[in-house]
Amino acid sequence: MTHSLTAINPHAAQPTSLVALARSLWRNRQLIVQMTKRDVVGRYKGSALGLVWSFLTPVFMLAVYTFVFSVVFKARWGVGGEESKTQFAVVLFVGMIVHGLFAEVLNRAPGLILSNVNYVKKVVFPLEILPVVSMGVALFHSLISLGALLIAFVLFNGYLHWTAVLAPLVLLPLAILTLGLAWMLASLGVFLRDVGHTIGVITTVMLFLAPVFYPITALPEEIRPWIMGNPLTFIIGQAREVLIWGRLPDWLGLGVYTLVATVVAGAGYAWFQKTRKGFADVL
Repeated sequence: MTHSLTAINPHAAQPTSLVALARSLWRNRQLIVQMTKRDVVGRYKGSALGLVWSFLTPVFMLAVYTFVFSVVFKARWGVGGEESKTQFAVVLFVGMIVHGLFAEVLNRAPGLILSNVNYVKKVVFPLEILPVVSMGVALFHSLISLGALLIAFVLFNGYLHWTAVLAPLVLLPLAILTLGLAWMLASLGVFLRDVGHTIGVITTVMLFLAPVFYPITALPEEIRPWIMGNPLTFIIGQAREVLIWGRLPDWLGLGVYTLVATVVAGAGYAWFQKTRKGFADVL
């Protein structure tokens, strides 16, 4: 691993461009993969089922949410015909996967530097890769959940839409946006410890202010623009298009979303690089 660590002064000004970011990610690619593997395996270390929990956990949560919303509250998507609980389950699951990717990274972000103080003080380490490692772990769990969804869809319907192969392209813009926010939060978490307590509440609120448990058409017209302002809403809708309904995504919308996400990622990375020289002093 040590060959990937760059000998730089932790108090020196760091490059902030997207080109510098790309170079850093490429230079430290092996380190990122190794740390991602370590985090994934470490999360389940000591448990009897090990990595199987990464599959069982979303399935258990899916069963609970489906029971509460489709049996207790009689929630329906209004897709026409006699809608089954299994239809509700797979549509709901797509929203859970999208939100889970977003929330897992952001909830961990404020504590990334705080929990790796040794990298800041004792070793000259490419700190900018920590949010990327966190994203790698979240993507692993999202892919496991996506696999569970596709298996459930085939079992319930007997077929799979070919458009499901486009799911990674739909999730990519959200991953870029989330990384940008993660760099900002990782930095802010060092200087403002309250951020770590606040972000969990915010991501939970965003879960219920996105069409995860309900179709956006069920809302009054005056409320819909606020829900559309949630960055999760568009991606959830597009993910359902390719996974559930078998339709092509809104390529123009994805393109605009990706452009905005790239700007946010660039700003987040620049903020992280400009503030990192103060990490060692604060910690």
